[in-house]
Amino acid sequence: MMTEFDLAGLAYTVSVWILPVLLAVTFHEAAHGFIANMLGDATAKNLGRVTFNPLKHIDLFGTILLPALLLLGSGGRFMFGFAKPVPVNFSRLNRPRRDMVFVAAAGPGANLILAVLSAVALTSVAALPPELGEWMGRNLVNSVWINLILAVFNMLPIPPLDGGRVAVGLLPDFLAAPLARLERVGFLIILGAVFLLPLIGDQIGMDLNVFWWLVGVPASALMNFLFAGLGLA
Repeated sequence: MMTEFDLAGLAYTVSVWILPVLLAVTFHEAAHGFIANMLGDATAKNLGRVTFNPLKHIDLFGTILLPALLLLGSGGRFMFGFAKPVPVNFSRLNRPRRDMVFVAAAGPGANLILAVLSAVALTSVAALPPELGEWMGRNLVNSVWINLILAVFNMLPIPPLDGGRVAVGLLPDFLAAPLARLERVGFLIILGAVFLLPLIGDQIGMDLNVFWWLVGVPASALMNFLFAGLGLA
């Protein structure tokens, strides 16, 4: 049974994660739709997805339930989630193969911009009253972290992730075609790497946390570099 203290701690943890997560996934998906519309495909715009209204992008399971369960289960150390993908009809783009690269890269690019802006904003929290400054500081640190995680994760070269689509657009046909065919099972590969391999590793006494090696380590390095550059380290 949760005590009043536990509930207060839980509420505080949620309060410093929910806004960074919503902004991160909203800007990510809106950026896809915005660039697609600029390059000839108005599918997302016609469906109202080129917007910064988070309600248009939230997936009940992927954006709310899954991150909350992982966040609580890990004591605030780990979170993973996703939003409703923005629909893009690549055949309507002005130059489909080239423009697919720009549309796919727009989401991670938006996350990188948000990470930088959040880090810059961190340099000003000392001017706020102490309690507000601490709460804002935690929000901004979490914003930097979740946006870098999303940027690095989504640029992994596995369809249907953005990095997979960028790779398909840039690679020669003999490499792009088999990579594109992975899209049908790509999500299963990702889920296996994120959840199944670490569980197997725990059972056999090996570190098989591929997600941390491929995403957490680069994101952590980028965060340290960003903070050092702004004098926050």
